[in-house]
Amino acid sequence: MGRWFARHLLAEGNEVVISGRTGSKVSAAVRELGVKAASNIEAVRGADVILFSVPIESFEDIVIELAPHIRSEQVVVDVTSVKAMPVAAMHRHLRTEKILGTHPLFGPGAEGIAGQNFVLTPTNDEERKFAGKVRDYLVTRGGRVSLMTPEEHDDKMAVILGLAHFIAVVSADTLVSSQKDHQPTTLGGITYKVLLTLVESVISENPELYASIQMNLPGVPGIEALFQKKVAAWAEMVKTKDRATFVRQMKSLKDRLEKNNPDFGKAYENMYRLASGL
Repeated sequence: MGRWFARHLLAEGNEVVISGRTGSKVSAAVRELGVKAASNIEAVRGADVILFSVPIESFEDIVIELAPHIRSEQVVVDVTSVKAMPVAAMHRHLRTEKILGTHPLFGPGAEGIAGQNFVLTPTNDEERKFAGKVRDYLVTRGGRVSLMTPEEHDDKMAVILGLAHFIAVVSADTLVSSQKDHQPTTLGGITYKVLLTLVESVISENPELYASIQMNLPGVPGIEALFQKKVAAWAEMVKTKDRATFVRQMKSLKDRLEKNNPDFGKAYENMYRLASGL
């Protein structure tokens, strides 16, 4: 994602200096993008804006390393998938008044900002003013922006990222362990095709990132424990052939979801539209 933002900012005429812990990756980015490379400390010294795109586990260590070299007038932004911990770390160690936690809800394969979702997590009036400017910048380029607290972000992401990724990983493990991972899609319906796409889209990505998301979003263990409880309950209905309870529970879920989502009836149609492009 650091390379993605470097490419975008360069395209808009900004000067970009990058740093990183892996020399080979930094060298590759320099060759690809034509940017300058420097040490962490050298990179922040002359910057107007500092963007942290680093693993969650090393985030605070890097903030501590750079804190003595970041001036009060500089702007600091992070793009990690978790927000409460990184934002708290920046507030704890940095002197600058302009700090903004952000989460671009897309991967480095995105072609641009248009159509992409962003979350901004300001925590005080100064940050909210700055977040307003960032929102305007993104919206004028076609981005969709939500503002919320870091804690609210992490609570929502426990389901949006944590549960969704968990289901994909466990489904992949189930298919491989059952030796049914090579079932031909020509025999499967649309539901199977979409499930397989979800599985492969997650498993093909960086496992380090997905492990970080699973283990650093505070609400993930709770939502996954609830998921396991529900899996056991539904599996028991199937095992005992409790058809009446299965049907009753499924109807109840339909009523609840239909009530909360006015577009609920379009879901199957949307799934076909999604699958038609695969």
